[in-house]
Amino acid sequence: MQCALAHPDAPHTDAQGRYTIEAPGIKAQFIPYGATLTNLFVKDKNGVERDIVLGYDNTSYYPVDPGHPVYNSIPGRYVNRIGKGQFTLDNVTYHLEKNDGPNTLHGGTNNWSYRTWNVSKATNTSITFSIHDPANSTGMPGRVEASVTYSVEKSKWKIVMDATSPDTRTPIMLTQHTYFQLDAFARPDNRTVWNHTLYMPEARRAMVADENALPTGVIANVSTGAIDDFWSAPHQLGFASDQAGFENHCGAGCHGYNGNWAFNDKRDKSATVLTLSSEWSGIKADLTTNQDAVVLYTCNWNDGKTEFKSTQGVAGQDKFIPRDGCIAIEAQDYVDGINHPEWGRLGKQIYGPGDKYHWESAWTFGTI
Repeated sequence: MQCALAHPDAPHTDAQGRYTIEAPGIKAQFIPYGATLTNLFVKDKNGVERDIVLGYDNTSYYPVDPGHPVYNSIPGRYVNRIGKGQFTLDNVTYHLEKNDGPNTLHGGTNNWSYRTWNVSKATNTSITFSIHDPANSTGMPGRVEASVTYSVEKSKWKIVMDATSPDTRTPIMLTQHTYFQLDAFARPDNRTVWNHTLYMPEARRAMVADENALPTGVIANVSTGAIDDFWSAPHQLGFASDQAGFENHCGAGCHGYNGNWAFNDKRDKSATVLTLSSEWSGIKADLTTNQDAVVLYTCNWNDGKTEFKSTQGVAGQDKFIPRDGCIAIEAQDYVDGINHPEWGRLGKQIYGPGDKYHWESAWTFGTI
């Protein structure tokens, strides 16, 4: 585990070790463990400040939570699933830890979301974390040097990641693994995200996945009204819940979503590619990204025993997150692309020596 380095210009941390950056209409808090966003405050349609991401009040729980849900952190060096826990690069087959059934998820249990990053720079409106990943730390060749900079301006949160493998060709694919709940669990009659509305006008294709949520290699066009259709019009996340197949849509025993959508090849990357909104809170979140795909996960795993934060919920009610109580939104490249050369993604997923990997996204918050 790496150690966080103090920086002379860094703002002070609070009692929980959180760094705070803020601008008009937005406040975000972070810890070095996993380069994790712990709290994200924006105002709802009534001017009430809401903390709209999942996490823990006690930051010491992030490293010891046995479930390790990757709350708002940076996994790596290769996110999401790698089929059968292996890949072949330059005629060498690499075998990785299988931590998700027959597959590798986020690089195994020594991925970057399990490590404490260095604080390289911090101001009142931005913070940069960096990490040194030695060769073979997750079973992959070559050392990688990486950083993530989080910054805020008026009602906007920007994330920029850079990485390089100085010596050896190696897979690199990153994401900011953010779990949203735009009502902050404060809606008294419904804590799920099925009433959140999603619109992805550029996401007309989706990876067909097997029962373990691993892409099969087929990238299918999404027809109007199909379970994965969020491109033809804005839809509530639960709009297809009465359709055949919804119950096991994200894998055996998993209902809802845990899949990968591909954006149109020709699109304006400065334009909004995804909008998540809630009619109840009135909060709207618009995503722009230079990435070519997005993973959505509607929190099927939750067993109703995990508490949300004290900044969330309704006074007098319990504090437990229900099944389907959140949505993870992860801008990235095509899942398991290193095992599907027919997709033509290797140039965007294999880097080194010295190649520069660059990832950026921004969330702009407002009201509907």
